[in-house]
Amino acid sequence: MNQTFMKEKKILPLVLSMALPMVISMAVNSLYNIVDSYFVAKVSEDAMTALSLVYPVQNLITAIAVGFGVGINATVAFHLGAGEKERANRAASQGILFSIVHGILLLIVCIAGMPFFLRLFTSESSVTKLALSYSNLAFLFAPFITVGIGYEKIFQAVGHMRETMVSMVLGFVTNIVLDPLLIFGIGFFPEMGMRGAALATGIGQTVTFAVYFVFYFIRPLPVKVSKKYFAVDRQILGKLYAVGVPATLNMALPSVLISALNGILAAFSASYVLVLGVYYKLQTFIYLTANGLVQGIRPLVGYNYGAGEHGRVKKIYLTALAIAVMIMTVGTALSWLIPAQMFGLFTTNPDTIAMGVSALHIISLGFIVSAVSVTSCGALEGLGKGMPSLWISLFRYILLIIPAAFLLSCVLGAAGVWWAFCLTEAVTAVISIFIYRRNARA
Repeated sequence: MNQTFMKEKKILPLVLSMALPMVISMAVNSLYNIVDSYFVAKVSEDAMTALSLVYPVQNLITAIAVGFGVGINATVAFHLGAGEKERANRAASQGILFSIVHGILLLIVCIAGMPFFLRLFTSESSVTKLALSYSNLAFLFAPFITVGIGYEKIFQAVGHMRETMVSMVLGFVTNIVLDPLLIFGIGFFPEMGMRGAALATGIGQTVTFAVYFVFYFIRPLPVKVSKKYFAVDRQILGKLYAVGVPATLNMALPSVLISALNGILAAFSASYVLVLGVYYKLQTFIYLTANGLVQGIRPLVGYNYGAGEHGRVKKIYLTALAIAVMIMTVGTALSWLIPAQMFGLFTTNPDTIAMGVSALHIISLGFIVSAVSVTSCGALEGLGKGMPSLWISLFRYILLIIPAAFLLSCVLGAAGVWWAFCLTEAVTAVISIFIYRRNARA
């Protein structure tokens, strides 16, 4: 497949053709946690709380896999754009090799550290037991997640977006079919509760990995993953981590944020911790849709930047920003039109639903303006400029929102945390514009 279409095709059709499969893919991917949460909520509210506590660590595994994958994506796309196929092959091969290493390390560290992590946020033995029953099984699939995402980013780097969509959809369908069967023990399946939810998700993620592997052999890519390229090239490995480490931190920062906010909210009521957990399930669907758009443009930005097409890079960025604004407008509308129905998927407690509706109304005020920071981060990663992207995320997830949440909660109670979200998005949008403009010219 010839990649020159990335610098020849008209911008809007190009962005849509690359982004639409990824929007669908990421929307489907976001449903993994939502589906698990929906069925787990039918077990008990304690089970839902346990799942909310596990989520930050679960997200960390994905963050590391996706973050390093972004490094693979940007490096492969850049070298293809520059006409350096041999170096693109080395980047892809070494990317997969180190994805395997990351997966094994994450499996060991996360399982070993989970009991300590849970003790930081709950003393309820029933909640801890439920959380461990889920996490100890779910984390066993970490190598399949990291390697699967590594292949995903290679496919995206060469413009094979439909294969990514098909792989994710098949994995999700597997998960959604197995969830009720394994959680509740329908038919000849055993009733496994929380472990069933973990196993269903893990099998679904493994199916996604397997489909990528099949596609790799039946539909040859312009880049090859081969043992002969496994010998470490320090320059290429440096590029992978130069983008991958900041991108990983970008992805991991929400986990840090959730943990910090859980600590603030727990002082008011455990119900607010549940509300935050449910909100992140819902916003995952909204933001990962926007992030699907970003994944679609990232290889376009990298390829055109490598080819010296700087004017096209700017047009791709602006087009993506406009589409992201439209996506977030839809998210805002849903948050005001059907908030009770959305929270009602995860809890039947009317007080908890009322808390959730209030939270969603306030937080959603920052959705539209957040399109600026989301798009800017993705474009900067496509340019291979991971550190500027990281700075935007640091402002968004750490430097502004955590102090704001603490200070506002002292005045407004738990509502102060919700107001911190939308205020932070507004300030970060302004910062993002300055950071992107400065680095896009460099």
